[in-house]
Amino acid sequence: MNTKIIYTADSRGYANHGWLKSHHTFSFANYRNNERIHFGVLRVLNDDQVAAGMGFGTHPHDNMEIISIPLSGSLSHKDSMGNGTIINEGEIQVMSAGTGVQHSEFNPDENKESKFLQIWIFPDKLNVKPRYDQLKLNKEDRVNQWDQILSPNPDDKGVWIHQNAWFHMADLDQGKELSYELKDKSNGIFLFVLEGDITLGEDKLHRRDAIGFDGEDTFTIKANEKSQILVMEIPMELPSYLQ
Repeated sequence: MNTKIIYTADSRGYANHGWLKSHHTFSFANYRNNERIHFGVLRVLNDDQVAAGMGFGTHPHDNMEIISIPLSGSLSHKDSMGNGTIINEGEIQVMSAGTGVQHSEFNPDENKESKFLQIWIFPDKLNVKPRYDQLKLNKEDRVNQWDQILSPNPDDKGVWIHQNAWFHMADLDQGKELSYELKDKSNGIFLFVLEGDITLGEDKLHRRDAIGFDGEDTFTIKANEKSQILVMEIPMELPSYLQ
């Protein structure tokens, strides 16, 4: 491995706004860590909990690929492109902010909180036409195997973004080993343990731990207990407009 960084769950930034509790893997809002600005083109990985009936008011984004993965509960989405929809656990949402978009996200349930991952990826080009998509995922497709949920290609399985990136999820039974082969050998890997406990090489990772590395064409993980994994294969080199 050329680069390897372990991000333990308890080392993340944390913000408690009452209605929103958020763990930040990378610098975000009031959390600033100069050692954790991004990993390759992965700019934001927020682990959010939104209180019942609360949410994010209308706010702008531009030139970012924004992915939301609800872990429990749901979110009501509205944006300046005219979309108004609800995303639920078991779905994935993507928004290419491009030239600019405004949106809001609210928890429509008045009785229980909503938990979701908010992920930002630097796009490979600036000022694309804004777009929105969401997709229902089939949980059976990730039982003890990788399920592709995002790619650069609109014709592939999952949603797509303006970047040479692939996301996969897997739900592993205890003792299961699973290997991953990179789609693009020049990419790096950012692996996030949603639930459980895994071993990758010499490293043991627990719930909400993450590891980022590059220089490996393939890798194998072993689930030490029932586990849920998110693997993000991403370019390590920032796009030219950021260099």
